[in-house]
Amino acid sequence: MYRESTNLQASSDNSAMRSQERRNQTTISAVILDYGEVLCHRPSPAEFHRLANAFGADGSSFPALWEKNRGAFDRGDMTAEAYWAALAEDTGTVLSSERLEEIRKWDVEMFGHANSQMVAWLGQLHLAGIKTALLSNIHPAMIAYLRENFDWLQQFDFKTFSAEVRLIKPDPAIYEHTLRGLAATPQETLFVDDREVNVRAARELGIHALRFQSVEQLRRDLEEMGFPILPAAEE
Repeated sequence: MYRESTNLQASSDNSAMRSQERRNQTTISAVILDYGEVLCHRPSPAEFHRLANAFGADGSSFPALWEKNRGAFDRGDMTAEAYWAALAEDTGTVLSSERLEEIRKWDVEMFGHANSQMVAWLGQLHLAGIKTALLSNIHPAMIAYLRENFDWLQQFDFKTFSAEVRLIKPDPAIYEHTLRGLAATPQETLFVDDREVNVRAARELGIHALRFQSVEQLRRDLEEMGFPILPAAEE
């Protein structure tokens, strides 16, 4: 979920997608949303540096180490204990059980800042009768946090959490699982995710997909697609 943005490439790819949308004019009746950095805000530099400092790592090198086994962790192939033990080994860090528990808490909390504009848009889609699904690469502790703290999850018609289905994006099978859960076809479905690799995988299945960078950018892209339900502009 934590990555450097590549805005120019994303803008180009989104423009190409919008051109295709204008040619096809397909009616969207289902929307699939990612969680990390779409429905929640990106962790602040201070939050991520706090985590890096716990492992004695600098802010520039730590993200790659943090990401190294994240796929296996989010897919449920690694336990939390194994994930953090591997990260400690990679950084040459010895952690007490108390310190490890603190780090695990930080890791969850830094992805717990909901994007209120996007949550409100989810509500708009729900009220308009658009079928909605959540599709997220996410580990068990984060799943538990979402269910405990965010009542708005109930507005989704279907939820796919990677650790529960033992699949992660961009594996086509996880998109197909979500489409089945929504009883939707790729051609009538829009997918929104912050990672280009996940957006490309969705498009390869015939799903309409946009890369999320900001609410303002999403509004523009949706308008150009002719999608009538837009997230509210920031006041």
